[in-house]
Amino acid sequence: MRRFAALRRQHEDVRAAAAAAPLLFTPPKGLERRIRTAVRREAGRSAWFAAPGWRWAAVPVAATLAALLSWTVAVQRPGSSEAPLLTELVSGHVRSLMVDHLVDVASSDQHTVKPWFNGKVDFAPPVTDFTAEGFPLVGGRVDYIAGRPVAVLIYRRRQHTINVFIWPSAKDDAEQPRPAAFEGYHLLRWSASGLTFWAVSDVNSADLESLAQLFQGGA
Repeated sequence: MRRFAALRRQHEDVRAAAAAAPLLFTPPKGLERRIRTAVRREAGRSAWFAAPGWRWAAVPVAATLAALLSWTVAVQRPGSSEAPLLTELVSGHVRSLMVDHLVDVASSDQHTVKPWFNGKVDFAPPVTDFTAEGFPLVGGRVDYIAGRPVAVLIYRRRQHTINVFIWPSAKDDAEQPRPAAFEGYHLLRWSASGLTFWAVSDVNSADLESLAQLFQGGA
């Protein structure tokens, strides 16, 4: 919880800084490409941080790169009303791959993962292992998106990671999957049973739609 509180403070500082920044600012040419290159380079060095001392040293680097990526996206797309949320989702996905925060509870057993969320979020996320369908459950964690704690379920698709962010929906009506592409990642949004789902990954949109159908079929 202490690590989550620190992450929340960092997140709020980044949001405040982005809100105060002049929206007409044009980033230097190639800045986003350089940030993305740095993100991938640091992710490739994750094996170096196996020792506890190195692992914690990696956290400020990862947080800084994620913040820079969020800031770059925000100033380049000031006209999109959905851009701030997409920025947070993609940043949360990237951050989970860069530091030791992919899962808080590592298990493919839905009866282990589901009760773990009790008391950590104020709703009950649906947890199902779809290994037989090609989407094995890796585990779950709590993240902070759109100003509130959210549940995140992590799945694998071949060698790719899929983060499924879940929080209560403002409407009870179900919404069919709606795809989006943002900063090289595919996202898919849908609503069911009073919950909003956002799947984020670098897999193709057809794979995300297949996962959404599995969730909807199990609702």
